[in-house]
Amino acid sequence: MSADDDYDKLTPEEREARDKADRAREAAEQAALPYKWTQQLGDVDITVPVPKGTRARDLNVVIQKKKLSVGLKGKEPILAGDLCKEVKLDDSTWTLEDQETVLIHLEKLNQQQWWENVLTHHPKLDTTKIQPENSKLSDLDGETRAMVEKMMFDNQQKQMGKPTSDEIKKMETLKKFQEAHPELDFSKAKIS
Repeated sequence: MSADDDYDKLTPEEREARDKADRAREAAEQAALPYKWTQQLGDVDITVPVPKGTRARDLNVVIQKKKLSVGLKGKEPILAGDLCKEVKLDDSTWTLEDQETVLIHLEKLNQQQWWENVLTHHPKLDTTKIQPENSKLSDLDGETRAMVEKMMFDNQQKQMGKPTSDEIKKMETLKKFQEAHPELDFSKAKIS
């Protein structure tokens, strides 16, 4: 029996208590890491504290498609290992802020997936519990907005038992074809 099966058998109060305990454990594990990180669907931002007065030339920062290493030259890295997912190298950068913080921006290769952790050997987050910030349709680019609006329309149509946009388009195409070919008898035709 898996932990998910156990979770399904819990009462709402027990689930809430377990979720709260899991969030507290995750927060403690994340706080123990030598860096802080946040993510959006498309990217990950990492802040790594370094000794005050550090200069960029004192740092050894390596960003690879599936690896990351940050540290001071000649010393053990502050963090190093395999990234949990691949990044776009050309869009991933780092900078030193106020001579005490390394800021790393990683652009995700798969921009539709939450990361469980930054490095594979570090504690994982439960990504099923991530609550993304609500975005407005006006914030989306044209293509994404059109896709979301179509999905919303189709869901609304299905709830009312009406045809989806694709079904409407098929019916309009069929109607135009029938009008263009009045010589054909469509009275016994089945549409599936």
